[in-house]
Amino acid sequence: MSNVSNKSGQGLERRRKLAENTATFGLLLVCAALIGPFAINGDLGLLKIFKWIYSAGALIFTVARVVGVSDPSDSLRLRRLRRMEFGAGVAFIFGAAMWFYYESHLGEYAGILAVMKNTIMFTLAGAVIQIIASWLIVSQTRKEKGTK
Repeated sequence: MSNVSNKSGQGLERRRKLAENTATFGLLLVCAALIGPFAINGDLGLLKIFKWIYSAGALIFTVARVVGVSDPSDSLRLRRLRRMEFGAGVAFIFGAAMWFYYESHLGEYAGILAVMKNTIMFTLAGAVIQIIASWLIVSQTRKEKGTK
């Protein structure tokens, strides 16, 4: 019986690592796409490429957070904290939507900051949610392991 639970525990750990690595890759894409437009000097053609890179990173991050990595024996609080990480992905997706909307609404000569101001705001909100959720998950996991 313990061999079966050990295998399922190893599978869960492998899924958690894969989900974390995938989410990290998505965050790196989001970061590169945010830095890119400010690193180039006004090349609006590249701005469209960075928009798609940001969107792909936001989607990859959100999909990685949707994957169920909660152990059935986890507490309700820990499962809710893992769902909170999904909220960060939703904020990134809203940021991508704002980039698409303002680029089409303001026109191509509006300027990089005018097009990206709401994208930056939603990205910062998602980053704050992710940081808080990560800290609380680590804290709650330590508490639960200490009591078991």
